[in-house]
Amino acid sequence: MPLPIPSTQQNPGAAFERLLAVLNDLRENCPWDQKQTMETLRHLTIEETYELADAILEGDQPEIKKELGDVMMHLVFYARIAAEKGDFDITDVLNGVCEKLIYRHPHIYADADVNDEQDVKRNWEKLKLKEGNKSVLGGVPASLPALVKAARIQEKARGVGFDWENKNQVWEKVEEELQEFKAEFNTVKEASIDMEKAEGEFGDLLFSLINYARFININPENALEKTNKKFIKRFQYLEQKAKEQGKQLQDMTLAEMDVFWEEAKRV
Repeated sequence: MPLPIPSTQQNPGAAFERLLAVLNDLRENCPWDQKQTMETLRHLTIEETYELADAILEGDQPEIKKELGDVMMHLVFYARIAAEKGDFDITDVLNGVCEKLIYRHPHIYADADVNDEQDVKRNWEKLKLKEGNKSVLGGVPASLPALVKAARIQEKARGVGFDWENKNQVWEKVEEELQEFKAEFNTVKEASIDMEKAEGEFGDLLFSLINYARFININPENALEKTNKKFIKRFQYLEQKAKEQGKQLQDMTLAEMDVFWEEAKRV
């Protein structure tokens, strides 16, 4: 016999209670949900997070709403699994994050003075160290993609005053790293290139470019992903045009492909 369906709610608290009720029903009655663990959900949560990130970049509000719901469902699911083991429950999770936010915003909930966003960030990092973090960089997840991790490392260092004074200094560093990278390939014989050193110089160049992006308020991850999407769109246009002419890309010359590529830029 089907379970009664929890009715749609019109306020945040009641809607959240509805999500808890639905998730509890699934955990107790659905064979798939019953078998899930934190470990089996982990990769699915990562996928959902990336789907949310994609929707945000696309500016697709209906999709953002849907993906936010998926991510929230996962968070509730983790709390339910923990509650079954007696570790913590969703109430502990919600109270915990509230306590942290209150503690780390003394300019709102206490008498600390701040002048701007940077003061808030500096206070945040100081408070995290007081909580027991051994390093300002300790809060950067090891599993973050390298580009995102580089940006977070730089932001964390800036939060305690370890930073360049102006963007011109950063750009000089970019040019310096570019020259050092190029120097690794200024050799007559390609076989004599020290690839390990060249890789290191390339990493330094990327790190400095990410730093410069931060100084001019460009999110490097968003910028690169938008370029990825632009390339995919143009390349797929090229594939479609080739197909319409009964051609295979591998059989076309670069000049022939470039004609369609230039068309794609204007579409």
